[in-house]
Amino acid sequence: MYKLFTILFLFIDLLVFGQSRPAMVNIKGGIFLPLYSLDSQKTIVKPFLMDVYPVTNEDYKKFILQNPTWSKTKIKSIYADTNYLHHWNSDTSFNANIALSPVVNVSWFAAKKYCECQGKRLPTVAEWELAGRASETKADASKDLKFNQWVLNWVSKSSPKVLPHVGSTFKNFYGVWDLHGLVWEWTFDFNSALTTGESRGNSGLDNTFFCGGGSFASKDINNYASFMRFASRSSVKAKYGVPNLGFRCVKNKIGS
Repeated sequence: MYKLFTILFLFIDLLVFGQSRPAMVNIKGGIFLPLYSLDSQKTIVKPFLMDVYPVTNEDYKKFILQNPTWSKTKIKSIYADTNYLHHWNSDTSFNANIALSPVVNVSWFAAKKYCECQGKRLPTVAEWELAGRASETKADASKDLKFNQWVLNWVSKSSPKVLPHVGSTFKNFYGVWDLHGLVWEWTFDFNSALTTGESRGNSGLDNTFFCGGGSFASKDINNYASFMRFASRSSVKAKYGVPNLGFRCVKNKIGS
C-alpha cells in the first residue's frame, strides 16, 4: 500500500510540475542592509540562481540513498541532534502524504552537504533577503503594507502538523515559490540577523546560524515580521533539526 501511495504522489508531481519546470531562476543583484546598520554597511549582492522550490522529502531521500552516511541512523552527532529527520519512519521512508512537502528537521550541516552534492550551495543571508523581499508583482515589496501584513500574519501562526506541498503559497516576481508562508529556511552565514558583525561586537550572540524566511526590508525596524523572524532564530545552532525549518539551494551565476 505504501508503495502504491508513493507512486501516486510521484505521478501527481509529474502532472503538476512536469518535465519543463525550471530547477532554478535568476535573481537580479542588488543591495542588502542589515537591521540597525548604517548606509555605509550595505552589502552588494551579485546576480545568482535560486531553486524554484524548497527541497522536498522526496528530494532528500534521493540524497540519502546516494549518501547513506547522512541517514538518520548513521549521521555523526556533531552534525545533527536527535531531531534529525525525526518525522521520517526510517532512514529512507516517510508517510507518502509528505513526499512533496519541504523536508524539515535537517541540520545546517546536512543542508549544506545536500547543496554541495548538487553542485550548489546554501544562500547567504543577503541573497535570501534580496529574493525574499519580492512579492508576486514587485521585485522589492519592502514598502508594500499589504505584503508585509501577509507575511506578518503567517509568521504569527503555528506551523501545521503536516506541512503543505511545495508550490502551495505564491510565486514571487522572480519565479520563486514558497519563500514565505511554508517554512523558514537555512542560510549559509550567521553574520547579519540583527546587526552587522562590526556593530555586534562583544554582544555575546555566540556563533549562531540564522535562517531566511521573512527578513525583507530589514533596515526598517518597524517591519515586525522581519524582526520577529530574525529574533526567533537567534538561538538556532548548526546541528539543530527544527520541524518548521527547511532549505533550498542557490548557485553562482556564470560571469557574475
